[in-house]
Amino acid sequence: MTDETLEETYKLIEKYHNKYLKEKGVRLPKLKDNNGRYTKDALVLVKLAENYPNTKIISKQELTSFVRKYYPDVSDVQQARHLGMQRGWNIVSGTRGDNGEKVPSGSYKLIDLENSYPAFAPKRRVGFDTDDFEQIKKEYGYKCVSCGTKEGEEHFFRKGVIVKLQKGHMNPSKPLVAGNIIPQCQICNRADRNRWIYDKTGRVIEVAETSDGVRIVKAFLQKASNKVKWEIFLFLKNLLR
Repeated sequence: MTDETLEETYKLIEKYHNKYLKEKGVRLPKLKDNNGRYTKDALVLVKLAENYPNTKIISKQELTSFVRKYYPDVSDVQQARHLGMQRGWNIVSGTRGDNGEKVPSGSYKLIDLENSYPAFAPKRRVGFDTDDFEQIKKEYGYKCVSCGTKEGEEHFFRKGVIVKLQKGHMNPSKPLVAGNIIPQCQICNRADRNRWIYDKTGRVIEVAETSDGVRIVKAFLQKASNKVKWEIFLFLKNLLR
């Protein structure tokens, strides 16, 4: 890919971003930094968008080799993973097994430039000072914060199940009120409702101080090897001194 092709592809991405993705909270990486060098995020996004809409599966090794043309010392390119779930670009990861694209582990594919990543919930768009569930669902694009399935559509993983979003606890130890509500489908909400504490994007950040939270930790520990159990014991012993 020549620099001319690179910049033409970036302009195409920018056009689609302004039309479809900007309003969804997806951020377009800068093409160049303050020193005039192409940014790594832009390089990876451009490579994934090459020949759009006829994108192809690209391995992490291929992305790393491409970025090394501009950053010779780079050893492990992680940008594709971050651009997807964290930044909102509709990039499938074979390691995550996102959907039916049959992307091999360690590879990525840009699906399109019109839709955001299904589980993407941009922090800047989400208001948590309300218990109006319709407003909360709207802020999250009417998608389950855990699995990304959209309300009214068939569940990604439970065929035949039509998604109905429910009020999920961020922290099940606290009341289901403003500041502690995330939208979850009936499948995700039922499975883990009393086990974990979630952040605003639906990621597990702590074990809940509930009987279910304690029980699930005990169950994990029972299945662990003696080596792991011993290491955890020593860690907790030092932590609780």
